Amino acid sequence: MRSVHHFISGKSVESQSGRFGDIYNPNTGEVQARVGLATEGEVDKAVEAAKAALPEWSTTNPQRRARVLFKFKGLLEQNIDELAELLSSEHGKVVADSKGDVQRGIDVVEFACGIPHLQKGEYTEGAGPGIDVYSMRQPLGVVAGITPFNFPAMIPCWMFAVAIACGNTFVLKPSEKDPSVPVRLAELFLEAGAPEGVLNVVHGDKTAVDAILKHPEIKAVSFVGSSDIAQYVYATGTAHGKRVQAMGGAKNHGIIMPDANMEQAVKDIVGAAYGSAGERCMALPVAVTVGKKTGDEFVERMLDAAKGLKVGVSTDPDAQYGPVVSAAHKAKVEDYIQMGVDEGADLLLDGRGLKMQGAENGYFIGPNLFDNVKPHMKSYKEEIFGPVLQVVRAETLEEAAALPSNHQYGNGVAIFTSNGRAAREFAAQVNVGMVGINVPIPVPVSYHTFGGWKRSAFGDTNQHGPEGVRFWTKIKTVTQRWPEGDIGDQAFIIPTMQ
Repeated sequence: MRSVHHFISGKSVESQSGRFGDIYNPNTGEVQARVGLATEGEVDKAVEAAKAALPEWSTTNPQRRARVLFKFKGLLEQNIDELAELLSSEHGKVVADSKGDVQRGIDVVEFACGIPHLQKGEYTEGAGPGIDVYSMRQPLGVVAGITPFNFPAMIPCWMFAVAIACGNTFVLKPSEKDPSVPVRLAELFLEAGAPEGVLNVVHGDKTAVDAILKHPEIKAVSFVGSSDIAQYVYATGTAHGKRVQAMGGAKNHGIIMPDANMEQAVKDIVGAAYGSAGERCMALPVAVTVGKKTGDEFVERMLDAAKGLKVGVSTDPDAQYGPVVSAAHKAKVEDYIQMGVDEGADLLLDGRGLKMQGAENGYFIGPNLFDNVKPHMKSYKEEIFGPVLQVVRAETLEEAAALPSNHQYGNGVAIFTSNGRAAREFAAQVNVGMVGINVPIPVPVSYHTFGGWKRSAFGDTNQHGPEGVRFWTKIKTVTQRWPEGDIGDQAFIIPTMQ
């Protein structure tokens, strides 16, 4: 059976812990590989490798660092088919979605290639008599990222591409459910010319996570996952003196106004709700319709659209989404569906019990559609993370906008309307971090930043973009004077009101 090993100091390193995690093929339910789970000592070896690589890499000029990243970008593009197929085999998303996963990672690498400009500081000439002041952004040192199963290419690139571009060295702890793509990324990064130890990958569970959060040599940690774990990562990491950004869960809403282009809204939302089996923190699992007529039309059209979706194995080019990642996650999603029924919501389309011919043991769930979901329901309040769309009905825009604003999560929201003024006011006032106007999944492009509010994010800095550069660097400000000749009794005096 295939084994997935750590990648430390440019080499594949087999775990000596004696503990392993099974890697399943979600299409068949079969164990296809296993991954060694790190000990604290193995995490420490990865940190030591990163520490050893730091002096050379942190003093490499930004143009040369950018050249490595530019070559890495080219290798990702050359190997996108291989990466996508490997990703699909462990995650379950269809190959087209996997290619999108890799491409969004490439986009961030491309952004990071601009690091010579992005890392520039500020300069003031003549701040005082003969005095100039300037700032510089310097790397933090050894840093780390802990990434989830749902985007095993994109999210690691969000983190390490920007961090390494800034001159840091990196330890990545990916999800043990689909760890092969992150290892392949590290191999390609080494091939691109990065020195050994600049990017290291260790696999593991809570033991590895805690070792990262408490390690005295790790200066910053970035995390994406569930909100409860994000809160734990933030609290533990900051308690150990680290800079931490921890992105959590979501319950994104799409508000459909009476003047929306209904055909386009349904088309957009069906993809946003059910694509990648709903396993996206920027999925759109809640549709809020404004007015009875709007609600009735939307539900009728959405029911037809959802019934027409084709669920299939990851390699089926005609499938619109594949299985969920694991048997445990399938059971969790189905429990939420039953919860919605028990709470009194109307289940118009039940995707439970779906069996694929030839893949009867795969983790498939058909599309599910609820109507008349109420804000007090637990199934509405919590993140389901599966192919489930819940429709909540509202009478006014104010009532509709209050739902995402008051929800515990604040990752993303969308509004579908042809009224520019209403959209503008909504975008300015809604209590959510990322807003789409007639855009169902408002994930910012790589040169902007990604981050939600409330329990969707812990810490005060977003992922990638300019915020990413700020997170992975520390600022140093220099005040300088170059006196000429004999300065005599001249002394430097801090300017005062006099």
